[in-house]
Amino acid sequence: MPTLKIGRRALAALRPADKTVTYWDADLPGFGLRLFPTGKASWICEYRAGAGGRGAAKRRVTLGPLNETMTPEVARAAAKDILARVRLGADPAAERAEERAGDTIKDIAEAWFRRHIVAKRKASTAAHYRQVLETHVYPRIGTKRAIALTRQDVARLHSDIAEKGTQARRASAKPRASMTTTRGGKYVANQVLRILSSIFNWASDTGFVPEDHRNPALRIEKFEEIGRERFLSRDELARLGAAIRQAETVGIEWQIDGEQPNAKHIPKQRRTIITAHVAAALRLLIFTGMRLREVLRLEWDHYDRDRHLLLLPDSKTGKKAVVLSTPAVEILDSLPVLGRYVIASESAGLPNEQPRSDLKKPWRMVTRHAGLEGLRLHDLRHSFASFGAGSGLGLPLIGGLLGHADPKTTARYAHLATDPLRQAANAIAGTIQSSLSRHTDIAHPPCPRSRRVDRQTGT
Repeated sequence: MPTLKIGRRALAALRPADKTVTYWDADLPGFGLRLFPTGKASWICEYRAGAGGRGAAKRRVTLGPLNETMTPEVARAAAKDILARVRLGADPAAERAEERAGDTIKDIAEAWFRRHIVAKRKASTAAHYRQVLETHVYPRIGTKRAIALTRQDVARLHSDIAEKGTQARRASAKPRASMTTTRGGKYVANQVLRILSSIFNWASDTGFVPEDHRNPALRIEKFEEIGRERFLSRDELARLGAAIRQAETVGIEWQIDGEQPNAKHIPKQRRTIITAHVAAALRLLIFTGMRLREVLRLEWDHYDRDRHLLLLPDSKTGKKAVVLSTPAVEILDSLPVLGRYVIASESAGLPNEQPRSDLKKPWRMVTRHAGLEGLRLHDLRHSFASFGAGSGLGLPLIGGLLGHADPKTTARYAHLATDPLRQAANAIAGTIQSSLSRHTDIAHPPCPRSRRVDRQTGT
């Protein structure tokens, strides 16, 4: 095993190899760093328990991953403390093994969530992970000991969550959040698999489970995830625009469920009118391809009127600028400023002003009136990209407008660029057609004339 003086300069020169390599410190025996082929690294401390000597078995303790917190100085100090305890007769590895033997899935998942997700991910991502854990993981395997969880347990959980999403809802069940996040399905089943795999990878790096503990979420085949993209046609877009205009002017009539007990007491001619800010939110989603939360949390301070830009300090992909079209600029310039947020909520102008939480009710009403029931707000973002691809715009340009961090995300719209392909196909076919028309004898050879054959002579 290679030996070096472990410090910041030495670490900067290390490069991952094809297999895991352990580097031992030249100054502190037993202190080392394990560098994995993936580029990750973990601090370790190795010692011989009991009275020591070559007859005693070696024990190894993982001090933690190499990161900004666990620097070489911090890791060296931790290793010195462990080695000092060993000289006094302690066995830290055995003590830790005894402690972690009782750690449940929930114990480790909570530590992972607190130290890895909350500290490094966005609040919205952390909230989603929290929902998945409490809805699907904890009720089924939360009390199970982590080191006792098997691949069979995870595979069974994976299948059950997927099957749960196909079960019919009870007629008496109250409307809740989306079926995907609460009831299950193939998509959320795969998410649970990814989360469990991440939890056990982190637990192995931080010493919650032994380094050689097999990750029970690996080598389980994921379900095929079918994309849920929905693209509006020009006719559908026209119907949606007309429905928004009617909703903000004369309003849309209520649809009364005659089976409800109080239906006969409800006035028959009632209309719902949406506010100018709600209508503006829907139109901004159409004209910019922005995400719903980006529009609802948009502040007037983010609007650069001179350059026609929205400078978002944070989004799903981090800080980004949104280039505004002329229709989007007209929408913003026509809106009255009622408070901090562009899309004013009921608390607009108050000291504790909060952004509008959602657009579910007005969106459901507008899409029903337009004959587009089932259309999601996020489908407006897909439609924005599809119109760009259909107009012959390059995928990098579309990705820039949408704020995609990964080009693979934009590549899903490649099949929508039909106009340039159709033009190319027509050009090729036109050339071929002109060639065929000039050489009809080649394109359409004459049929041979039939002749009578003498059966006796064959002539």
